[in-house]
Amino acid sequence: MFYILAFIALFVLPASAWMPGVDRIITNETGSDLFNATGSWSASEKRWLSGSGKLRGVNLGSLFVIEPWLNQVAWGNMGCGDVRSEFDCVLKLGQGQANAVFQQHWDTWITQNDIAQMQSFGLNTIRIPVGYWMMESLVYADSEHFPQGAFRFLERICGWASNAGFYISKLSLLLCFSLCEHLLISNVIVIDMHGAPGAQVKENSFTGQYASSPGFYVNWQFDRGVKFLTWLTQNIHSNNNFRNVGMIGIVNEPVQDSGTAATMRSQFYPNAFSAIRSAEAAAGVTPNNYLHIQPMNSAWGSGDPNEHLPNTYFAAYDDHRYLKWDSRVAVDQGSYIRTSCSDNRGGNSPTVVGEFSLSVPDNVQWSDGWHPNTQQNFYRRWFAAQVTSYERNTIGWVFWTWKAQLGDYRWSYQDAVAAGVIPRNPQDVYSYGVC
Repeated sequence: MFYILAFIALFVLPASAWMPGVDRIITNETGSDLFNATGSWSASEKRWLSGSGKLRGVNLGSLFVIEPWLNQVAWGNMGCGDVRSEFDCVLKLGQGQANAVFQQHWDTWITQNDIAQMQSFGLNTIRIPVGYWMMESLVYADSEHFPQGAFRFLERICGWASNAGFYISKLSLLLCFSLCEHLLISNVIVIDMHGAPGAQVKENSFTGQYASSPGFYVNWQFDRGVKFLTWLTQNIHSNNNFRNVGMIGIVNEPVQDSGTAATMRSQFYPNAFSAIRSAEAAAGVTPNNYLHIQPMNSAWGSGDPNEHLPNTYFAAYDDHRYLKWDSRVAVDQGSYIRTSCSDNRGGNSPTVVGEFSLSVPDNVQWSDGWHPNTQQNFYRRWFAAQVTSYERNTIGWVFWTWKAQLGDYRWSYQDAVAAGVIPRNPQDVYSYGVC
């Protein structure tokens, strides 16, 4: 079902979903073919990474869901430096002032030049984290406090990425946007629900609020999440800016406790799948053009996502891998390389490793043996070990994140390329002989 010849007139048909590797023409608003940019249509001239067939991408972290630790300078300039989340910042500033400073952030954090640079680095996928509050009618005006006006900026950035030939996947209910779809590889956009109603985990700014407990795991919050995913699906299939979005993530990093997550698997997952497919059927979308629906895979620790699904047609799975927080791995360079070379993050298929980084445990990260200024060769080898393993065992990878304000390339793809730690062409890692 993955190998479908789809010649689509994007101006008269709904935006459709597909996976990299599928023969397809992608055009921008001028009618230029961006998928097969070299000219005449043939299988050998698709805009894929040579010899790859894998998703290779970056997250657009702290764009629509700000994590203050990642961009402290921007957060402080917005007037939010003493609070922990978007919810708290809006509460502090008031709705009008908050809308103004957030819209300025959305306008400048990721630009069209960033998209062009990602493309020049041989990347084909972007993942865009978003929050349910982007659907402003879902927000309880008397008790929930979130910035307003983000959707037009999402439209714009997906339009830029589509014009550049990226494939866009929509992942998870927390609204984390990613460039991914059903997997084959060309260029992909993934949109991920990074922040879920009520917060899927406690005390974490990536949910949009620094909640004392996870409030997502009740029926009425699940229903709000499903409404958001339905709304997102409708927009994706009716708005030309979203024409390259191929995957939707239904919830980012839920609790790593299969018992607590049991109702999520039994109620939210099947209801979300059903709602997305119903919205597509109502829009006249044929099954071969469905979005890929992406829960976290079983390796994440929230249980088997397929347990209660009636079918897994055009399902894909997300996995996040941070050795930094894996206490089972000895903290030495050799152990990190060996672990990454042998890592199998499959769990369910097809899986994409939607988040990973080059960061190491806090207590050693600035020590002589791990310092980014003196250990570039290790970080170069460790990046190669991770991505070659992910490409061997999954359909690809999406680095966390594109840019940061940490003065540290271990969390910033852009800075790591500038430092010579990540090659400009990801294919070059295969010449390192690390694994």
